Formats: sequence, C-alpha cells, structure tokens
Amino acid sequence: MSARETSAPVPLDDIDRSLMRATQGGLPLLPKPYEAIAARVGIDESEVRRRLAAMLDKGVIRRIGAVPNHYALGYTANGMSVWDVDDAAIDAAGERVGALPFVTHCYRRPRHLPDWPYNLFAMVHGASREEVMAHVDEIRALLAHCVPGALRGSDVLFSTAILKKTGLRLRD
Repeated sequence: MSARETSAPVPLDDIDRSLMRATQGGLPLLPKPYEAIAARVGIDESEVRRRLAAMLDKGVIRRIGAVPNHYALGYTANGMSVWDVDDAAIDAAGERVGALPFVTHCYRRPRHLPDWPYNLFAMVHGASREEVMAHVDEIRALLAHCVPGALRGSDVLFSTAILKKTGLRLRD
C-alpha cells in the first residue's frame, strides 16, 4: 500500500517544509521557476525537482500545475451541472463526461435524498450562460447515448461569486 492510499503521516525535513512554503502560493512566473525556488531555499534545482517528485509520489502534495484564472480568460459563466445517474452506470458516465474538453471538474458525490438526488457533478465554464447550457445539452446527449436509461434527472447551478480556493498553508 502506497502513502497515497493511507493516512499515515509522512515525515518531512526542514528542506521539504521550506519547499512547501516556497511553492504553496504557486510557482514563480519566471522562465525557470525551479531555479528561482532553488535559490530561495538554498539547494540545487535538481534537488528541488527530486524532492517535489518524492512528495508527489508519497502523496504529501497532490499535484503541480497551472491554475488559470478563467474569469481573466473571458469565461465568466460557470455552471456546475449535476446529474442523477444510476449507480451501476456512474463510473462509465463519469469517465466520458470528464473527458469532454469543456468540463474542468467531474466527480461523484453521494446523494442526499429526498432533497438532493444528484450523484455526478461536472463543472462547465463558458463566456455566457447560453454557451454553458449548450455544453450541458452535449453532456445530456452523451449520457443518453453511452448509458441509455441511466440518466434520471439534472440541473445546473450557476456561480454568483468568485471563491478563492486554497489548500493547506504552512506558517513560517
């Protein structure tokens, strides 16, 4: 069983903690971000890469990646499409919906009956509500085709405010 599959604590040394503090707000927007982090922490760039890869492998950090501001890119309509899909078909449905180029997040969540029957969530961004709804119609058609009879209902929840998402932050 890997560290990703357990909740056992993973020991971190002072350099690992320094790396986490140096990167928790994002990578520097420079041509060589790992070189800048290395200079800040006081180790070689190759050691930065090795340690970050080890923390990824151990599950200490989940990912390293760019997170664009979709509002700044012109995608101001954001709809969380929610679907009531038969449990026997949800894995196949989720894989197909999650692979669509306009879906940024797709995941399964438990229902909360009788008020909340939805178990498949797919976030869709667009320049307008009409564009989002057109994409939702594409998801509906896909689900009707790939899991016939498994779709029982859906809705779309549009964002009304921008919420800043952050993970755990280490203090100095």
